[in-house]
Amino acid sequence: MDGRELRQAGRTVEPKGRQRVEGPAPPQNWPLVRFHWREAWRVERCRERLDRMQTPGAGDVRPDFTGLADDLSAAWKALRTTMRTRQRLVRALITEIVVDIDAAAGEIVLVIHWKGGQHSELRVRKPRTGEHGCSTPDQALAVMRSMAGRWSDQDIAASLNRMGMPTGQGKTWTAHRVGSVRRVRGIHGYRPAEKNGEWLTMRDAAAKLGVSHHQIRKLIKAGVLASEQIMPDAPHQIRAADLVSERVVAALKRKGRLCRADSENQISMFSDT
Repeated sequence: MDGRELRQAGRTVEPKGRQRVEGPAPPQNWPLVRFHWREAWRVERCRERLDRMQTPGAGDVRPDFTGLADDLSAAWKALRTTMRTRQRLVRALITEIVVDIDAAAGEIVLVIHWKGGQHSELRVRKPRTGEHGCSTPDQALAVMRSMAGRWSDQDIAASLNRMGMPTGQGKTWTAHRVGSVRRVRGIHGYRPAEKNGEWLTMRDAAAKLGVSHHQIRKLIKAGVLASEQIMPDAPHQIRAADLVSERVVAALKRKGRLCRADSENQISMFSDT
């Protein structure tokens, strides 16, 4: 814009006293005149754009969402679909979501109002008080309930770690963490005073027989000494009465290889004569 255009655009100038002054603007006011002229031009452009948006033309075509219902699941789960795209899909398809709580059923009821006028109802389980995403898995809780009262927290923690079950926060189990979960869940704990001597651990059985822990394990593996396990990888439980059986006593007296239990399907190498 040259000086002549500036003089033409700035013939009406409002000084600080808000008195209209007719005539060309002085040179020192040209930057101010240029600024006001640009702002007026931008306002006019924005006004025209707003008018075009509010008055749709005959050639405007609205998007067709009739076929999106069949491909919505694929579009939502696509690897290239970002969270921003999912948000835009929700805003384009859903008018509102009304949430209510069914206390009797313990569920959250969601009524979805779609853009097309249809309504659909969705029910999800209401989380219990204190429940969160880092809670202890149900499988680990089942192991605790089955082993508690007969095994210590240290044995339960070792069993959970052998089974590959982490805590709710992805950590390994310790006796302190097992005890904390038991107290929160109201699971009866291990009490050594309640042991009546009928069932023994491998450590107790080894101490009673005066042998090593490894030798007791070999007896169990060979089928000479019977034992019970609540579940795989859980500690062995041995009856005290089985320690004095003839097979166990004979196997402990025998040096070297243990005598395995006879199988019904085993064929004898020598025929009876």
